[in-house]
Amino acid sequence: MLHLTKVHHIAIICSDYKASRAFYTEILGLEVIREVYRAERQSYKLDLSLGGHYVIELFSFPEPPARVSRPEAAGLRHLAFEVESVEAGIEYLKSKHIRTEPVRTDEYTGKKFTFFSDPDGLPIELYER
Repeated sequence: MLHLTKVHHIAIICSDYKASRAFYTEILGLEVIREVYRAERQSYKLDLSLGGHYVIELFSFPEPPARVSRPEAAGLRHLAFEVESVEAGIEYLKSKHIRTEPVRTDEYTGKKFTFFSDPDGLPIELYER
């Protein structure tokens, strides 16, 4: 058996590095661990943490193809973050001019959740603790 201990990180490729960097750090509040520019690949690599835990590698590459989000395609569906209050999260996102989907309730856990998108349309979920 493979003995996995935790999810190490999630890699995201963005189309507009400056916009995505601002979104993940200024809107979502992730902290920068390290930022490097790799000239040979014409690519930035930004390592981000949440609560001191490494969670996201944000990459830029010249002209990446668009990601299919709708209709939903096979593969990674979305990125989800736990919050104390979905409603408080929605109000904060609204103050930053970010639209959210209507609040839904998980039929199995009874927990509230909603979705919004990053600058490239990647679905992000807020899931209530």
